[in-house]
Amino acid sequence: MSECTHDCSSCGQDCASRAPEPVVPTADTKIKRIVGVLSGKGGVGKSMVSSLLAVKLAEQGYRVGIMDADITGPSIPKMFGLHEQLYGDELGIFPATSTLGIKVVSINMMLENEDDAVLWRGPILGGLIKQFYTEVHWGELDYLLIDMPPGTSDIAISVIQQIPVDQFVMVTTPSKLVSMVVGKAINMAKQVNKPIVGLVENMAYLKCDQCGHEISLYRNDETEATAEKYGLEVVARLPMDPELANDADEGNIESYSGDLLNGLVEKMK
Repeated sequence: MSECTHDCSSCGQDCASRAPEPVVPTADTKIKRIVGVLSGKGGVGKSMVSSLLAVKLAEQGYRVGIMDADITGPSIPKMFGLHEQLYGDELGIFPATSTLGIKVVSINMMLENEDDAVLWRGPILGGLIKQFYTEVHWGELDYLLIDMPPGTSDIAISVIQQIPVDQFVMVTTPSKLVSMVVGKAINMAKQVNKPIVGLVENMAYLKCDQCGHEISLYRNDETEATAEKYGLEVVARLPMDPELANDADEGNIESYSGDLLNGLVEKMK
């Protein structure tokens, strides 16, 4: 492959640098800011961060929606206790609404059974994500959060190319392996000139319920080094919290009482 000149007009490659094709949402959709929650690595807590961030914003009076773009591993509806099927009209699809009024769209709410596997190839998955933006009655939102799929290939590129994302939140863990993969996602965001609000470190520590001492789960915490390497700020550190894990498993994420993402919310305002 030849070196990228960033001149898309004379290039036939389908890459992340290509300017996004213009897409238009439904007539009743007005979104002030679109935020992608990204990592590059699977299983680090993107969905948890997306959910907690949506709850915190909603509690502060903002109108919030979540697009579950992790088509093959959707988990947002489960965290919010949403199990109903989505429905629509001739103009589009209506999102489900949580207790706090958070609007949610996910492939899991379009399947006959929640545990059905989504055995679709990249172009179809990318087309569905585009539909989640252009054919959903999101209404008026202050924030649309996109729970991004892992990796930097077809599906993630489809989000970046087809949806006008304003900024990214990066999720990582103290692991050296995870930090390496997160670096790839950071470079992808920078390649398409999208600002990054900061790094959220998940699984940062375990707090002793007897004395409150913070116990590190990794011998070396790579997050600060990653932040320094890419010129980012660590805006939140999330512990391994049994209460939070249970609330997510039981579909009660909106009842979690922690203030883990206050710093991130302030940075996003």
